[in-house]
Amino acid sequence: MRSHYCGQLNETLVDQQVTLCGWVHRRRDHGGVIFLDMRDRDGIAQVVVDPDTAEAFANADRARNEFVLRIQGRVRLRPEGTQNPNMPTGMIEVLAKDVEVLNTAATPPFQLDEHGKVGEEVRLKYRYIDLRRPEMIDKLRLRSRITHRVRAFLEDEGFLDIETPILTRATPEGARDYLVPSRTHAGSFFALPQSPQLFKQLLMVSGFDRYYQIAKCFRDEDLRADRQPEFTQIDLEASFVDEDDIMGITESMIRSLFREVLDVELPEFPRMPYAEAMSRYGSDKPDLRIPLELVDVDDLMKNVDFKVFSGPANAEDGRVAALKVSGGGKLTRKEIDDYTKFVSIYGAKGLAWIKVNERAKGLEGLQSPIVKFMESVIEELLDRVGAEDGDIIFFGADKTRVVNEALGALRVKLGEELELYTREWAPLWVVDFPMFEDDGSARLQALHHPFTAPSCDVETLRSNPVVALSRAYDMVLNGTELGGGSIRIHDQDMQRAVLEVLGIDQAEADEKFGFLLEALKFGAPPHGGLAFGLDRLVMLMSGARTIREVIAFPKTQSAACLMTDAPGDVSQDQLKELNIRLRHKAKVETAGE
Repeated sequence: MRSHYCGQLNETLVDQQVTLCGWVHRRRDHGGVIFLDMRDRDGIAQVVVDPDTAEAFANADRARNEFVLRIQGRVRLRPEGTQNPNMPTGMIEVLAKDVEVLNTAATPPFQLDEHGKVGEEVRLKYRYIDLRRPEMIDKLRLRSRITHRVRAFLEDEGFLDIETPILTRATPEGARDYLVPSRTHAGSFFALPQSPQLFKQLLMVSGFDRYYQIAKCFRDEDLRADRQPEFTQIDLEASFVDEDDIMGITESMIRSLFREVLDVELPEFPRMPYAEAMSRYGSDKPDLRIPLELVDVDDLMKNVDFKVFSGPANAEDGRVAALKVSGGGKLTRKEIDDYTKFVSIYGAKGLAWIKVNERAKGLEGLQSPIVKFMESVIEELLDRVGAEDGDIIFFGADKTRVVNEALGALRVKLGEELELYTREWAPLWVVDFPMFEDDGSARLQALHHPFTAPSCDVETLRSNPVVALSRAYDMVLNGTELGGGSIRIHDQDMQRAVLEVLGIDQAEADEKFGFLLEALKFGAPPHGGLAFGLDRLVMLMSGARTIREVIAFPKTQSAACLMTDAPGDVSQDQLKELNIRLRHKAKVETAGE
């Protein structure tokens, strides 16, 4: 039906006949001549309809925004003075000889031009209209380019695109599974995969050597601002590799993506141990664009007459850390109070601070309600953090986890609000993660997942699992974890030992992971891999605010689809076929939840 997309028109097509199909972006009537801005996925082109083409003029006259039209006409240069150099098609226009209305449109619920502002709820309810906006088209076009380049890169590296099952069995991977009842196996359930983890390991046992997949994954997680119940991974696995091999391949892939898609040459990817990242930045995904660091001051605070500091300083699981902000002395008391409220989200009971107004004056040059409690250590403290006139020092004193989370988050917030970024892109690898973590429950938990190989032998793991490190690695960019992976366990004895440490006995292990444990007996090669969050990657590369902006049909924070009103009720007949009886009818949620 068309010969060209609207955005393809330019001066090289002057005097050629073209056929366009698309939507009316804007209609203007100028003294008997009608101008139509026609829009499709490639751009916008101006169409001129003169009254001497009676039928075409009549159709253009009744057209309104979002009508679907087919237009035939001749490309010509715009008259002098009407050209628009800021628009890709701004030097030309199409003089229409035929205008056909393919479909009418009701008045859209919001404007699609750059001046339209509307809440996200409305945009998600009418997502098919929201996706017509050039801004959204550009994001999804970028996503398509990224996945195309990823496939090309991995194919060139010898990886095979292999699909793994969507209906599988429930396995513990850190979040709740989405369960699917089986009609043919009454009382039994499939689970939607949280990742292709076990299947890709089985592909390595099968000898495929290098696998990749752009895979849909599902996690029934609690509400989070930037998580989706279904998301997309760039998933890969390889045999006969070590950490350097996987990290080298994936780093090259990301460098290639940024170079070819954004024309950006990423800087060096430093490697940082997990313990160092937590100590210096309070986070295992530090944003290295921000030149702020946490400094331990426990030793200075052990004997001060201030229990808020001395208590955690002397506790085995406590920490006292300082965060110096150069030039932060200009912060108002209200701003400091707002930051105090902010860190309370992370469990902090308060936010102590010292303003360094004039260091040469000693205590008189400092402004803070806590200085009087630390006269004996104040000079050493100021030296340690490198304090200068005009600075402010914030303190966290609590359990190590609380201090890290609170000051780590405060560091990021200060970096953004005070515009402290020193560069545009800051990648790194975080390595040497602990194998397990103690979350306060009766059992240790795997920090990544229970199929990650430890960096020690079986005996050492069993004797002191708390100090065991894993062969895991995360790629971080601008404070966002792009992807995480590890070398996997390929030995059955080691896999059983890890499951035992996690409190999973042999019977439970055989029930849940028997197929994997069995496979490990039949010549499993050393292997490892990594999975990137495609949605996060596109969000970063496009400059979007949330991952919902780069997913065609996302869910809300409560895992609902406002457009289709999902999840929804099903009939009693369907439930009966599945041998399911509801104990409680679902609560009706408001659209905004």
